Amino acid sequence: MLSDAKTPNDYLNQLEHDWRREKLLEIRAIIKEQAPQLTECIHYKMLGYGIDDAYAFHLNAQRAYVSLYVGDVSKIDPDGKLLAGLNVGKGCIRFSKSTEISETLIENFIARAFTMWRTGEDIDC
Repeated sequence: MLSDAKTPNDYLNQLEHDWRREKLLEIRAIIKEQAPQLTECIHYKMLGYGIDDAYAFHLNAQRAYVSLYVGDVSKIDPDGKLLAGLNVGKGCIRFSKSTEISETLIENFIARAFTMWRTGEDIDC
């Protein structure tokens, strides 16, 4: 969903109350827990998480999935163990209705990605 929201609350209020909202809120909570230093804002018409003008993550509800944009997934999880069983693109992780987030290692992945980003390691696409 590309949103015309001006604030994260506006964005969340515009989401339909369905599984996508639930998944997005679950992933959002993990980001806030693993990377509390990041500021949540609207960036590229979706939720962005960063410091000043540098962004570590983006989060967006699509029609068929919720996307977490992270840069180059293979730089963060080279052996694919943290993202096993998930629908992964080069720079995003897609969570479908059937994805049980609590049964994944996405929390560990987000923690690793944030640590790498914060220390200046190259995780960009």
